[in-house]
Amino acid sequence: MSLLSAALTLFLVMDPLGNIPFFLAALQGVPAHRHHRVVVRELLIAFGIMVAFLFAGGPLLSLLSISESALTLAGGIILFLIAIRMVFPPSAGSTHEEITGEPFIVPLAIPYVAGPSVLATEMLIMKGDPARWPEWLGALALAWAATAVILLAGNRLRSVLGPRAMIAIERLMGMILVAVSVQMFLSGLEQYFR
Repeated sequence: MSLLSAALTLFLVMDPLGNIPFFLAALQGVPAHRHHRVVVRELLIAFGIMVAFLFAGGPLLSLLSISESALTLAGGIILFLIAIRMVFPPSAGSTHEEITGEPFIVPLAIPYVAGPSVLATEMLIMKGDPARWPEWLGALALAWAATAVILLAGNRLRSVLGPRAMIAIERLMGMILVAVSVQMFLSGLEQYFR
């Protein structure tokens, strides 16, 4: 996996376009002048969590005696389930969380940006070749930066593109993620039977 393909995979899993409606809904109870500050704060918290997990994930796997093939298979299954939800989303009410006041860490930083799927993908990437950690950190930073730009421009993007274009883009991202998840699953099977 190259730095660019790792960054693209992480970006797709973070699903910033799909998270725009959730971010906007969570910020409804926050004064408009605080929206940018809250989003920046939550993005920085999410980045810190993802960096910590990038480095702590491997030792955690070793402690739990999880093989690389098991992690690759599990990562493929998780990504597939996420991709299916992107292509065929559940009804809006089933994934929306009611927030009162200003959100802090939950749900914006975790799980909307640094969700379990992102953390599992990070572990998988790092476990594949731990010596390339600077590249994986760079890939994470690139994916996070692209996600941050999209989420900070969420209101403008939604008004410029409109709901139909946003849905179409998310479905396309989901289709790409389906292919990535199937490839991960096949790689895990290959590792297991080798």
